[in-house]
Amino acid sequence: MARSLNVVIVASELPYPPTAGNRIRTLNLALRLAARHRIAIIAHRNDESAEATRFLREHGIETILVDRVIPVKSGPQFYVRLTANLASPVPYSVASHNSPALRRAVQSHARRHRIDVWQVEAIVVVDALADLESDPKVMIAHNVESLIWQRYHEAEDDLLKRWYIKQQWRKFERFERRAFAAATWVVAVSESDAALIRDRFGGRNVGVVENGINRRYYEGVRPDPDPRTILFLGSLDWRPNLDAVGLLLDRIFPAVRAAEPAARLCLVGRRPPPALIQKVRDVPGVALHADVPDVRPFLATSGIMVVPLRIGGGSRLKILEALAAGLPVISTRVGAEGLDLVPGEDYIAADEPEAMADALVSSILDPRPARAMAGRSRSFVLDRYDWDTMADRLERVWFACLEKGTSSRVVP
Repeated sequence: MARSLNVVIVASELPYPPTAGNRIRTLNLALRLAARHRIAIIAHRNDESAEATRFLREHGIETILVDRVIPVKSGPQFYVRLTANLASPVPYSVASHNSPALRRAVQSHARRHRIDVWQVEAIVVVDALADLESDPKVMIAHNVESLIWQRYHEAEDDLLKRWYIKQQWRKFERFERRAFAAATWVVAVSESDAALIRDRFGGRNVGVVENGINRRYYEGVRPDPDPRTILFLGSLDWRPNLDAVGLLLDRIFPAVRAAEPAARLCLVGRRPPPALIQKVRDVPGVALHADVPDVRPFLATSGIMVVPLRIGGGSRLKILEALAAGLPVISTRVGAEGLDLVPGEDYIAADEPEAMADALVSSILDPRPARAMAGRSRSFVLDRYDWDTMADRLERVWFACLEKGTSSRVVP
């Protein structure tokens, strides 16, 4: 029997409540592995920390919290900080998350405890582990951030914004190269991201632990769909999702509504910005549901999920959740990348707004083909993407970190 490890996860925030993709992933893996290993999480305090601490401690996970001041993402001072970042070699999102308190907490914990493996959950806090040069470290790459910034650059029409985004893209390439090289192992969420980390950044020890779903949580969903209801699900404080929602509200849904006046769009997500809340009020047929405790009722009663992402990386938990609940999905190829899904067999692929609108209208007029596709995909996703399997893979990475002289092999 493998021995129990002492593992510390360093994160920007505690992964509870599970209202965003990164939280869902971190939480589900940590809960399963806490039954076999001693796990602590060092993170920043926020308004949800008291509730999160109670929940995690009930499941045997220790929490160490530090305070921070979060820079406001609006107003004159925000643009002053953006301008000042031009002189920095570090991307703005990394610089704005710089946390001496988090770094001190890591140092203090390292002095008082023997830690087998350190795991950093976000590249923006990777410098908190800068003093642990010889300790085994796992870097979780939820996304390849430079790829996302490259896609921001490709999608931006404003020349000044496009120029600034290119600077951030190049900074992230340099920063990721350094972060990946400093880790004992890098864990990607898809084979395509792992290949990118190896080929573009020279990553040597790269494992793949895909995103997953809680089988029992979703197989209990009993679909009762309304074909006229279109669902968008995702964190609404993440720029790629906001770009997708903007495309949906400006071009895709108006075209659907023109063809089918009874169509409704349901936006479900965390932390919608005020500008989006106001915009939704001005678009007929759209409802916004913010920070819901359980997405399953929306998955059960919607006719189809739409994923019009043109910027992104990693893999989309929301697609797995939809298919695990038996809900058909229409997605761009960027939206579905990183998942072991076949366009035309597991989901409907549509890359252009016009094609996506046409596909949505077709699904409203005759929902049977899409429902049949989702029914076939549901069993595959429930079997293929269970969190128990993913936790076993992450555990193998942890033990690989402890081997003397890490090799270039890929953990299965």
